[in-house]
Amino acid sequence: MAQLTDQSIAAAAVLYTPEMLEIQGEVHHRLLRETDFTTLENYTQEQLAEQVRRFANVVLTNHEMTLPVRTLDQLTQAVISEIRGFGPLEVLLADDSISEIMVNGPGHVVIERSGKLLEAPIRFADGEHIMRIIEKIIAPLGRRLDEAVPMVDARLPDGSRVNAIIPPLAVKGPYLTIRKFSADPLMGSDLVRFGSMSAQMCDFLELCVRGKLNVIVSGGTGSGKTTTLNVLSSFIPVGERIVTIEDAAELQLQQEHVLTLESRPPNLEGTGEISIRDLVRNALRMRPDRIIVGEVRGGEALDMLQAMNTGHEGSLSTAHTNGPRDCLSRLETMVLMAGTELPSHAIRQQISSAIDLIVHQDRMRDGSRKITYVTEVQRMEGDEIITQDLFTLKHHGVDDDGRLIVEHRPMGIQPLFVDKLAAEGVQLPPNMFLADAEPTQQRRSFFG
Repeated sequence: MAQLTDQSIAAAAVLYTPEMLEIQGEVHHRLLRETDFTTLENYTQEQLAEQVRRFANVVLTNHEMTLPVRTLDQLTQAVISEIRGFGPLEVLLADDSISEIMVNGPGHVVIERSGKLLEAPIRFADGEHIMRIIEKIIAPLGRRLDEAVPMVDARLPDGSRVNAIIPPLAVKGPYLTIRKFSADPLMGSDLVRFGSMSAQMCDFLELCVRGKLNVIVSGGTGSGKTTTLNVLSSFIPVGERIVTIEDAAELQLQQEHVLTLESRPPNLEGTGEISIRDLVRNALRMRPDRIIVGEVRGGEALDMLQAMNTGHEGSLSTAHTNGPRDCLSRLETMVLMAGTELPSHAIRQQISSAIDLIVHQDRMRDGSRKITYVTEVQRMEGDEIITQDLFTLKHHGVDDDGRLIVEHRPMGIQPLFVDKLAAEGVQLPPNMFLADAEPTQQRRSFFG
């Protein structure tokens, strides 16, 4: 894995001083001004490096400056990154240990590594420099970003999620946030190794997905919902026809029969928008075995619930919530956003019959991400939805390094959907929910 070493951080500190940024900009502008763009496109990496180095020597001579060979090579690479990559971001995108990049302004770039926020050594020349990089990201996707549409969601070629927001909404200049995804999708065994879930939970969730249960992965921002959704989708048997629906395509499914749909914002005239809800409706006509919605956040929740209730079992999605109980409340609110006149009882009936399982994930205070609840949605009793925790996270304190000591514990209770799994040929082992201690039944009601 490529990582920012102390040596490269020190080099970056030299490379991104105001003076060196000015040199880089001048070399870049001279190269574009004095070299035919078509010729530049056809250069090999070596030819481009030679051309950049030639212009760099001219600029340095004009500034009466000399640089060590190593620094000159880094300057050359930085200019090449401006031409063929994403400028100063390239060094951060190449670092596999970085999970998030946050550009808060030209001189303030923050990264997340191992759950901790750290200031990065790179800098941008000014706000226009950030805007150029944003334009390079969104141009191939046909997205726009201007005063009329001052915020955009996009993705990088590797699937990393990008959000950009510019003035007048961003008061102090363009802001850019990139959530990176691993080039090699994580598997269930990886989440077990990281401590995000136990092996027992992993086995159980695999059986649930194979048994076509409808599952919602809930959690807050940055809690790892999409990663867990990717892992759950890897349990879908080969040969099933899967339709994925997202704002910006980022799911990394490994099956062969996957159809990826992506929503579209309005065009310059304010027309042509294709929403997640439109795509969910269209997906029903595509003969899917499974429908995976990257995230439900509005009226599409109603169409998704109806799909789950009309023969599209085994569907998966994520939702921003604070817990399993809150997830059900949020789903009801999102159904109302569809503009329906359904009474609350009817909406809750739809939810209770559609959703089988909620997998809730949290980002812990030590930076780790862990599944804290696996909760069964059982049935309606009166106007209440009854839920049952199957697995929970038990806290045992903090170690000497400040890391939480936790344990995933089964509640010792067999879920009611055992017969539904059996109908799909999936049998839960009798010891799947055995706990070391005497099980404590945690039966809860929604709106109780």
